[in-house]
Amino acid sequence: MHIPDGFLDARTLTLTTGLSATGIALALWNLRRILPPRQIPLIGLTAAFVFAAQMVNFPVAGGTSGHLLGGVLAAVLVGPSAAVVVITAVLIVQAFIFADGGVLALGANIFNMALVGTIGGYGIYWLVRHVVSGLRGQLMAAAFAAWCSVVLAASSCAAQLAFSKTAAWGLVLPTMAGVHMLIGIGEALITTLVLVAIAQTRPELLAEPLPVNGTHAFERLAFGLLIAIGLSVFVSPFASSKPDGLEHVARVQQFEYKTAEKPIVPAPLPDYLLPGIRSPALATALAGGLGTVLMFGFAFLLARTVAPKQEGSNNR
Repeated sequence: MHIPDGFLDARTLTLTTGLSATGIALALWNLRRILPPRQIPLIGLTAAFVFAAQMVNFPVAGGTSGHLLGGVLAAVLVGPSAAVVVITAVLIVQAFIFADGGVLALGANIFNMALVGTIGGYGIYWLVRHVVSGLRGQLMAAAFAAWCSVVLAASSCAAQLAFSKTAAWGLVLPTMAGVHMLIGIGEALITTLVLVAIAQTRPELLAEPLPVNGTHAFERLAFGLLIAIGLSVFVSPFASSKPDGLEHVARVQQFEYKTAEKPIVPAPLPDYLLPGIRSPALATALAGGLGTVLMFGFAFLLARTVAPKQEGSNNR
């Protein structure tokens, strides 16, 4: 769903960038008030996992593929404000380091995935969570909200394409929504499986932030980061090569030609490949591992910068 440069006009880019900047500022302001310092490592770990998981495209019907958006999963683990920062950080690294999503379109991608998908999905999660209680209710709420988050983000993307007159609203909305309804099933399954695994191994993460003091906290952090690195190194080379939802719609609606031929800002690891490595699988694995570590460090430092000096209450 990453919009490349060339799909949206200047008016849409300006509007979405302004809206995204406002949303990020509000999220950072809220975190500066209430983020517990002990939750900072979990924010970095969540960002690393979402980045690694997004590298793994899974096939869906119609010759297309999808990948985890991760907004609802992040919001359940670290709260909605922190989740906005997590997804924003992932999108920034993807755009500037891996040329995944346009640099000029970064504001639009943040608006769709970090704001509409994450906040909209979390709102649905919050509503369902108040109807069904217990772990089963939490999993049901997360699954439904994760599916909705993908459809919401895709619909927002369709609206931007129509607003830019790149594609007709009556055609692009049903096509984008239809494809991403299928992709949303994968989002719901992955989100649920991850939460089930956490509930069985570290149930406290679904109720309390991750502590940073003590040997056990370091072990949790280290194992979590190793899992994220392993996912990006050993699984990402086998990701589906089929076009993702937006690429599929672009081909169907025949507006693929509007994509910019060259990125506005050259990326050091374009297409998730480490230069100089002959084997594509090895190049992807090494780039993925490097990116996962970079993602953890970036999100960790960002959270540490905005965290209040004194520990406050959790934002969930």
